[in-house]
Amino acid sequence: MTQPKRRLVVGVTGATGSLYAVRLLQALQEVDDVESHLVVSASGVLNAKHELDMGRQALHALADHAYSVRDVGATLASGAFATTGMVIVPCSMRTLAAVATGLSDNLITRAADVTLKERRRLVMMVRETPYNLAHLRNMTAVTEMGGIVFPPLPAFYFKPSSIEEMVDQTVARVLDLFGISVPGPEWEGT
Repeated sequence: MTQPKRRLVVGVTGATGSLYAVRLLQALQEVDDVESHLVVSASGVLNAKHELDMGRQALHALADHAYSVRDVGATLASGAFATTGMVIVPCSMRTLAAVATGLSDNLITRAADVTLKERRRLVMMVRETPYNLAHLRNMTAVTEMGGIVFPPLPAFYFKPSSIEEMVDQTVARVLDLFGISVPGPEWEGT
């Protein structure tokens, strides 16, 4: 009997860093036992268009399943839909604030709320700098609820030779938090 695939929910919001979302979805395409469930906000589409010249259809084509951000009745909105967890990549401060306060006003924030209430792993790749006190308090609230705040910061000790290598190393680390192994450098010590 074949084991069912693990489901990973991927939310893409309006923060800079669309390349992280694209590379994460591309990495998931190479993992046989994982299926991706994608939700992209309107601002996420705008950023992907601006940063990568990619539209909604191109983003959706990278996922196994794609949903409208307005479809709060989708399977992702229910805890009965079993998932490995959710990653929000990139995660805007607006989305962080909504999750921190339990505001489930679209499918991304509702899926994040479901992930937390079901005690599944939620990773939020927040993109903003510098942080103000509201950002920090919202990050603390999400962390206290069991979420993981993971700003996509490059690891220069691997001596990356390109932006893509920096992004891929971060993506590999994020997916490792879900027990999903993809190629990437590992620290071997000094």
